[in-house]
Amino acid sequence: MPSKPIPGSTGDVLTCLPSPYIPHAATGLLYLPRFIAKCKYVKAHGALPASYAKNYKRGLDRFLSLHLGVDPSAVEQIVRTSDDDAEIDRRLLELFPKDMRVAKWNRELVQKGMTEAGQDFLRDALAAMGCADRVGEIKSVPDLIDFDEGRIE
Repeated sequence: MPSKPIPGSTGDVLTCLPSPYIPHAATGLLYLPRFIAKCKYVKAHGALPASYAKNYKRGLDRFLSLHLGVDPSAVEQIVRTSDDDAEIDRRLLELFPKDMRVAKWNRELVQKGMTEAGQDFLRDALAAMGCADRVGEIKSVPDLIDFDEGRIE
């Protein structure tokens, strides 16, 4: 039987966050719903658990923001000061460039971690989770996120 992450090996796990593979309805951008959900979590709770805070507005949040040419704090500000999802979407569409190069971002996202250095990172992360036997099966950073949060068994 394939291994599962050692409970607590990555810190707290928020299963309320959407998969990085879920596209944003208004833009088609993968991962954006997850970044928005993290912003909403901070709005509701004041902060993310330490296991998520270390990459908040960094990591994939930052890569997406860089792709769009926006500051990740601007996305957070929109989520924090909007009354509902429709307002968030409207304001994000005003913030983001007209050409979001959606296909380019989506392709890059699903390939994050597929370089030699990325594979080393995944190998180390899986070993720390007690799941070295899953190397080769967990092929990307979005896969690792889904695995850690229980969406890949």
